[in-house]
Amino acid sequence: MVLRRSLLNSLRFSSTLTPKAASSKANDLYAMNKKLSEIVRTGKIHEARSMFDKMGERNTVTWNSMISGHVKRREMTQARKLFDEMPERDIVSWNLMISGYASYLGNKFLEEGKKLFEQMPRRDVVSWNTMISGYAKSGRMDEAIRLFESMPERNVVSWNAMVTGFFRNGDTLSATQYFERMPERDSASVNAFVSGLVQNGELDEAARVLIECGNRDGWSEDLIPSCNTLIAGYGQKGRVDDARRLFNQIPFNSVQADGRNGVFERNVVTWNSMIMCHVKAGDILSARELFDQMVDKDTISWNTMINGYVQILDMEEALNLFNMMPKPDNMSWNSMISGYAQMGKLELARDYFEMMPQKHLVSWNTLIAGYEKNEDYKGAIKFFIRMLGEGEKPDRHTLSSVLSVCTGLVDMQLGMQIHQLVSKTVIPDVPIQNSLITMYSRCGALVESRTIFDELKSPKDVISWNAMIGGYASHGFALEALGFFELMKKNKVQPTYITFISVLSACRHAGLVDEGWAYFKSMVSEYGIEPGIEHYASLIDNVARHGQFEEAMDLIMSMPFEADKEVWGALLGACRLHNNVELARVAAEALMRLEPESSAPYILLYNMYAEAEQWDAAAEVREMMEKNNIRKQTAYSSIDSSCC
Repeated sequence: MVLRRSLLNSLRFSSTLTPKAASSKANDLYAMNKKLSEIVRTGKIHEARSMFDKMGERNTVTWNSMISGHVKRREMTQARKLFDEMPERDIVSWNLMISGYASYLGNKFLEEGKKLFEQMPRRDVVSWNTMISGYAKSGRMDEAIRLFESMPERNVVSWNAMVTGFFRNGDTLSATQYFERMPERDSASVNAFVSGLVQNGELDEAARVLIECGNRDGWSEDLIPSCNTLIAGYGQKGRVDDARRLFNQIPFNSVQADGRNGVFERNVVTWNSMIMCHVKAGDILSARELFDQMVDKDTISWNTMINGYVQILDMEEALNLFNMMPKPDNMSWNSMISGYAQMGKLELARDYFEMMPQKHLVSWNTLIAGYEKNEDYKGAIKFFIRMLGEGEKPDRHTLSSVLSVCTGLVDMQLGMQIHQLVSKTVIPDVPIQNSLITMYSRCGALVESRTIFDELKSPKDVISWNAMIGGYASHGFALEALGFFELMKKNKVQPTYITFISVLSACRHAGLVDEGWAYFKSMVSEYGIEPGIEHYASLIDNVARHGQFEEAMDLIMSMPFEADKEVWGALLGACRLHNNVELARVAAEALMRLEPESSAPYILLYNMYAEAEQWDAAAEVREMMEKNNIRKQTAYSSIDSSCC
């Protein structure tokens, strides 16, 4: 009633104005609406609302500007409140609200959009297209088809929405049928169709359609986005030669591109896409060759090349490009931090972090993860505390890294504090929960890790299973570890290289030799996993500890790589257990070659000879130590001063 009275008063007042005054008032409102629209466009919604509330006169343009601001921010409650309060609506008002509801991925919002669509006093093609797109995004293609077929009038956008919808839902056949039925196409039609084919893995069909359209309608600038999409698609599938062949067929202008609209030639996205293909394939030389040929480079061009050098840890060249880059952005700085951290140069990583003009969450995460990967756990915690102190809110990546730090420190008290922070800060996803399982398992809190594991939604991924199996195995619960492994197989989860390290370790701790052999053989025969040095070392230790030295030596000789100190150390330990002096010498001499400065193999061999009363052999070992200048490592003990 108040709004109605206000509107009537406005109308009466406007009727008393002279034409000149009315014109002036209209101009003022136009200027105010223009200013309001600009404020909304820049995202200053609170400033816009303040101006809206103070405006003495409004029209539908005023209301629509304010509604559009809330819709863009997905603030549909506020948008709907304004919509319901509008004294008068036009078709733009209705379409704004429908587009807001349709853009949400949720049937509840889409149903609200549908209600408004059905209540509209008049619809235009935009109204229909918006609802079709909404249904397609929500996977409700049957309703999208029904709406499309009942449209009084379709335009090219209607057809494009259907084609894109089918692709979004993986129905390439229907997408192709609708594309071929289109009475007319624009550049967006071809680009959407090629993009959809690429996203659904139909690269060869995408290439065929692109060539057919180009040959029929002419190769114009409008087809460059399709070419770029196809080049990127080839790169994602590792088909670099096909990507380069297409790239080479696109003309290249060696002059700065100014005002060359409509010309079919490479743009900066074309160059960047091809450079990225080479970088992903590890061909940094070809990527750099193209980069150096580019006339117009943008920030993505520089960052792609810098990141390429970081990936191969050529930080010298990455630094050269970084220093030449006109305006490094956050990604450039983060790449440098990441590269130095990967190389273990944490001081340099920290220096670049400190020099950054503006630090973002990704920057903090990159540095903290770098410290964690290099096992500088105290450094990681130090920067995490500083991050919180500077008001930066951690995300899942931060918390996952810090939980890995707790795992590395085997610090359950700290881990529990981080667990509380996780509960307060984020909704834990699977990686976070896996980090929690691993942390509690490593700390021996197997009840807590099992509780989190059981709370995970099914199907649980292999990392979750590995964390539990590894936790049980490392804390001596071999039968529980093997039971979990069998349960994992029943749940049809494919074991990995890591899984079998824990399984073979469990067999070793439980003394299950036959089972160890069976699991070892099943790695290749059932799962196609080639055993690594860790698997061999575990099985050799298990076999040798049961006195099966011939089998242990056969395993060592059959290994496709040289035995390391873990393998020979396991054999030497078993020889000590069974007093096999002859084989102990073979293992000890191998360890002496691998660790020439270590006294451990000499002392162990000497003690074995002494216990067997083979004094000449013992004396020979002593002479070898003196000849090789090997000093017995000093033993020491620590005293806790708090107990004194």
